[in-house]
Amino acid sequence: MVWAGTPGGRDDAALVLVDDSPHWQPPAVPVVWGRPDTKRPGTPCETWGVPDEAQRKGRPVEAVQLGGEVNPGSGFVGNQYVMDLRTPGMGWPGGGTSPWGGLSGAAVFCDRYLTGVVASDRANSAHGRLNVVPAYVLHHDDAFRAALAEHGGGPAGGLGAVEFQDIADPTVHTAVRRAPVTPAALLEAGRQTVPFHGREGLLADMQEWCALGGFGAWLLHGPGGQGKTRLAHHLGKKLTAAGWTVLWPHSNAEASQLLEVRRAARPLLVVLDYAETRPAQLAALVAAAAEHPGTSPLKLLLLARTSGDWWQQARRASRQAGECLATARTRRLTPLEDEPSRRAGHYRDAARALALTLPTVPGLAGRDWSTAAVNLQPPRRLGEDAYGNALTLHMTALADLLDITQPHPTNRTDDEDEDAQDVEDRLLDHESRYWEGSATTRGLTPPVLSIDTLETALAAAHLAGAADRDQADLLWQRLPALADQPRDRRNTVTAWLTTLYPPPSAAPGGPPWGALQPDRLAERHIGRILDTDPRLADQLLDGADDAQTAQFLTVYSRAAAHPVFDGRLDTHLTDLCVRHHRKLAAHIITTATQPLSPPPSTPSPPTLRSRSTPSTRFTAFSPAPATASPSPRPTSPTPSPATTAPSPRPTPMPTCPTSPCPSTTSPTA
Repeated sequence: MVWAGTPGGRDDAALVLVDDSPHWQPPAVPVVWGRPDTKRPGTPCETWGVPDEAQRKGRPVEAVQLGGEVNPGSGFVGNQYVMDLRTPGMGWPGGGTSPWGGLSGAAVFCDRYLTGVVASDRANSAHGRLNVVPAYVLHHDDAFRAALAEHGGGPAGGLGAVEFQDIADPTVHTAVRRAPVTPAALLEAGRQTVPFHGREGLLADMQEWCALGGFGAWLLHGPGGQGKTRLAHHLGKKLTAAGWTVLWPHSNAEASQLLEVRRAARPLLVVLDYAETRPAQLAALVAAAAEHPGTSPLKLLLLARTSGDWWQQARRASRQAGECLATARTRRLTPLEDEPSRRAGHYRDAARALALTLPTVPGLAGRDWSTAAVNLQPPRRLGEDAYGNALTLHMTALADLLDITQPHPTNRTDDEDEDAQDVEDRLLDHESRYWEGSATTRGLTPPVLSIDTLETALAAAHLAGAADRDQADLLWQRLPALADQPRDRRNTVTAWLTTLYPPPSAAPGGPPWGALQPDRLAERHIGRILDTDPRLADQLLDGADDAQTAQFLTVYSRAAAHPVFDGRLDTHLTDLCVRHHRKLAAHIITTATQPLSPPPSTPSPPTLRSRSTPSTRFTAFSPAPATASPSPRPTSPTPSPATTAPSPRPTPMPTCPTSPCPSTTSPTA
């Protein structure tokens, strides 16, 4: 026993370490802890145990699985949950005993979230109800959290809202984040591989904003890699430590699901990443805010690359949107490493942090990464503006580490000048080792398929995406090198991508792969492929549905913004829009309201223009007839780069209800 609460008390539970049983198999996926965050009754729950009711003399110990529901108001005063059983212990002889004796200590799950621990049979309930120690009571104890972390419980990721688990992005929660498959995965913002630092003033402002209570919205915008997502994760960590719930909706959450946010009864921060590409979800969250009673804080943090036309359009979409977003704060995120004299120290800090986690990447264990990090010399041109971008600095540290222990012919030599713009290419060279190694394992390398074909498939996957495995196969059939391959080989290509970049959820019927991150890596790889073979774009558009077409335009535009391509992709994209103007017109109009920021410290990207009117975006394209674009697939997810894309048309925001949006000065509960 590594931790124990007070017998008969509110925390009557224990944490037991099982380390000597050959029959015990720990769960493959770490446990996520949760709690009901609304006042909605009837939340389904279940528990397993070995109660007295199931035992028979002379027979092996028998288990029972019990189902029931939790009503958040029951047991509220005593900091308990009450589980109403669907099958009460009827016919028990009594005598002061309970049919549920022996069940105490059993975990209570609300779907995937561990919500509490069975304590006792509830008095005066005819054995139809159980007292449950809530997870929030246990997590309130510092010693419990420390014991959990010490014995593999993972870092504290806060308690998830059980009512919102179907709309929460599972990859965001630190407890369920998968081990990295490739080196680039270490740079995912949610991993916080390099500890967060700086932004103290902005963090203080945001925490003060949260403390105001009621509803509030904040738009945080800046170039890719500037640190928006890392800052949001760090703010979320501070808020969860103070008892808040932080919700990152996944990209295919339906509007009807997001409306349930209006029922939140605890302080809630909703973070909408890539907000400029998710107008329907923003509309639903605004509607939810308008119906929220305002008795507890409800904050909406929007992350976007720019605050352009899309933001003005969102605020003017309806009276309701105007009321809810009128007082929204807007902040452009400036470079983190703004002082060149401090960059060398931050570079070394990043290298040391990355060195500690590199052994967790397959194939990189057993190397002295820490010594390699100590011996690294910072880039000679750290004073350049590009290194003011935090992601650029972290990518450079990772590329330098990998270059030392894994020389590659395309890497720079000591006599060459570093260029911050080249760091994506250097990291892609290292990623390609994993692409080829995984393909070899699956029998996909030459003479079966060429490496160029595999890299084209990877670019197509992130450029157009697929809602499910069947749509993935249709995507491969549009690539000449894969179209004549048998279905099982195309399926193997899908499996290859799934292994390299696992999807957010392993549930069947969803997107078959996740994203190559950071986004700048995916955009650079896509740009390299399209620069070499512009015809790929036409092939991918042929047969693409609305969701794929919208994603295609967004990601292609962002790839074209990388200055390394010197405007060549911009020309290709403009020509493509001219050739396919009927299919693309509606999507072009939507994409035009979402200005794409350039990579940090580079000239503004060229925008798509008609050849006759170079100063006006898309003016040569009139809206396509209603029949020009195929109907959206009902199963297509709401987009989020680089694996998903914006809705094909802006979704009108709902009409404001009779009561105004809650004031940002409403009292807290």
